[in-house]
Amino acid sequence: MLDENAFATQDAFATLAVAATDPVGYAQSWKARTGRLVIGSFPMNFPSELTHATGALPVIIQESRTTITEGRSLLPEFYCSYTRSLADQAAVGELDVFDAFVLADHCVQLLGAVDVIRWAKPQIPTHFAQFISSMDDPWSQGQVIDKIASLRVEVEEIVGTTITPEALAHSIRLYNENRRLLREFYDLRKAGRVRITASQMQTLVKSSMVMDIEEHTALLRDILADLESRAGEPGQDATGSLVRIHLSGHFCAPPRPELLDVIEECGALVINDDLYHGFRYISTDVPEDVDPFDALALWYLDRNISAPCGTRVQRNVDWDSYLIGSLDESGADGVITLMAKFCEPLMLYYPELKKALDGHDIPVLLIETEHEGVAVESVRTRVETFVERIRRNKTAVPAVASGPILATN
Repeated sequence: MLDENAFATQDAFATLAVAATDPVGYAQSWKARTGRLVIGSFPMNFPSELTHATGALPVIIQESRTTITEGRSLLPEFYCSYTRSLADQAAVGELDVFDAFVLADHCVQLLGAVDVIRWAKPQIPTHFAQFISSMDDPWSQGQVIDKIASLRVEVEEIVGTTITPEALAHSIRLYNENRRLLREFYDLRKAGRVRITASQMQTLVKSSMVMDIEEHTALLRDILADLESRAGEPGQDATGSLVRIHLSGHFCAPPRPELLDVIEECGALVINDDLYHGFRYISTDVPEDVDPFDALALWYLDRNISAPCGTRVQRNVDWDSYLIGSLDESGADGVITLMAKFCEPLMLYYPELKKALDGHDIPVLLIETEHEGVAVESVRTRVETFVERIRRNKTAVPAVASGPILATN
C-alpha cells in the first residue's frame, strides 16, 4: 500500500479520503468558505470544466452509504443501487447543498432518478442535455457541439455569469493536469514501482470528482513527489505470490472499498482497471489546441476510443478488444468484473465480453454488487478459488511492486 506513514503523504491522502468519503460535507464546507454555488452533475460524461469556468464548484453526485429508506417508494426495486440512492438522497435532504443539477447521459434508470429529484426539489434547477450515444455517425460531432452550446447557456443562466473562451480554456488546462497526475499513479502501479491498493486508487480518483480541482491537484503533487523519491525499480518483486488482476465494469457508482479490500486480501494484486471511479474517468484529456467549446465535444467523442463503454456504439471500437489489449499491456493474469445489480448496459454487454476473454484463455470472474452490500465470505471464497486457479495455471509469476506503499491504517 502507498506508505501514508510518510508525513507529507499522510496529511495529503487523509484530506482526499475525507472528501471521497463525505462529498456532500466537502461541498458544504467549500460553499461556506467561498460563498459560491455548487453544481451537481451525474455520471458518466458531463464536462466538469464547463461548470468550473463559471467559478462554481462542479461535483459529480456520488452514491450515499446511507441505507435507502424513502427512495424505496420512489423508484422500482429493479433500478440500480446508484439511482435508488439518488432518489433517497433527494427525499431525505442530502442533496440540499446543490444549487442546480445538470445531466448529459441518457440511461433510462438515471433519467428516472433525476425525475424524482425534480419532483422532490422543484426549487432547484435541473437541466437535461442528453449526449448522442452513436459515436461515429456523420452527425455525431455536430449534435454533441449543439448540446455543449445548450449546456453553456443553461450553466451561465444558473450562475449568472458568461463563460468566456479564455475561462474555459483555463479550466480545461487545470483538469487535464489533474488527469495526467492521476494517470502517473496508474503508471507507477502497473510498472511495479509502488503498491497502491484498489481502494486507495478509488480514493484518489473519487476525490477528484468532488473537490476543487486546484486543491486536489496540489495534494496529488505532494503525494507523487514523495512516492517518486522512494519508488523501487520497475518490476522488482516483493510479493511474487500475488496474482495480478484487472478490475472491470461498475459504471456510475464506485465499488465499496471493503469489497476491493477483500479481493486483495485473497492473494490478488489489482494493477489496472476500467472502472468509472478509476481509469475510465481520467482516460481522456480535452484538446487544448482548438476552440475550447468544440474541444469538450471532441473530448466526449474521444473518450469511447480511450476507454470504450458498453453504453456507447461505435463501429470501429469495442470494449472487449480494448480490455484484452489492456491486459497485454499491463501483464494482468485475469479479470474480475464488478457488475452493479440491474445495470442493464453491463448486463447486456457482459456475455460478449466473457466470450472474448474465454477465447483468449483469460480467466474472468463476475461479482454482482448491491447498495446493501454483498455476502463478504461468499465473495472471499469465490475470489480465493479464482486466484488459486490462476496461480496453478501460471508457468511463471510476473514481478510486482517492491517500492513504497501507501498505508492508510
